[in-house]
Amino acid sequence: MNKTTRRKWLPEWLPTYQRSDFRGDLAAGLTVGVMLIPQGMAYALLAGMPPIYGLYAGLVPLVVYALLGTSRQLAVGPVAIDALLLLAGISALAEPFSERYVQLVILAGLLIGLLQYAMGLLRLGFLVNFLSHPVIAGFTSAAAIIIAISQLKYILGIPIPRFEQMYETALYAAEHLSQTNLPTLALGLGGIVFILGLRRISSKIPGALLAAILGTAAVAFFHLEDYGVSIVGTVPEGLPGFAPPLFELDTTRRLLPTVLTVTIIGLVES
Repeated sequence: MNKTTRRKWLPEWLPTYQRSDFRGDLAAGLTVGVMLIPQGMAYALLAGMPPIYGLYAGLVPLVVYALLGTSRQLAVGPVAIDALLLLAGISALAEPFSERYVQLVILAGLLIGLLQYAMGLLRLGFLVNFLSHPVIAGFTSAAAIIIAISQLKYILGIPIPRFEQMYETALYAAEHLSQTNLPTLALGLGGIVFILGLRRISSKIPGALLAAILGTAAVAFFHLEDYGVSIVGTVPEGLPGFAPPLFELDTTRRLLPTVLTVTIIGLVES
């Protein structure tokens, strides 16, 4: 095996990697790794999944892309928009957080991966050229609004039932503001103000990471769970048992609209 052939089997960045790069990569890796813990669990909840699955989803893609990826700018792992699309599509087939729902999400993830791989083999990336910038910007803005409204129950501490339309969720929250848990609201708003304040001081300060650390410390020190602040609780240790998803022809057919949507949106995001 000659030198050129060996390089084809190495990560693209490895042949030119310098020792001086390690310090910055170590700091970035630690920051992203620690931040991925609360972020991944939050995205799992957004998708209607138990929090531990957000950690599973954040582990494998990062390792695989470090070895096989070709872009220095692309972020991989759990994404809020995809989580919302999965919740909207699969919740019509099963109750979120149920065992059946988890099975369907895993099956959908496999189908999405296979479809994306097929699109890569067929060189279909040119399809994004037919999507205008206003369409992408509109989609991104709408997703941000939907995400914000979907998080009202967490920042207000109000048990909000699931509605088909987002405006119904907002109206329900407005009608039940008197039930707001004040410690929960203070913790949530305090975190937002803290992050925005640090961003104005310096963009290099990891505000979200510090907010997560201080928020966790505040809950533990003041025992805020005794005052109605919801906590994730015990997270299972280790990795789950590996097993192939249960394929059912009718179920797979009903998942296809969600699979196609998430695949296309993932391509657009990338």
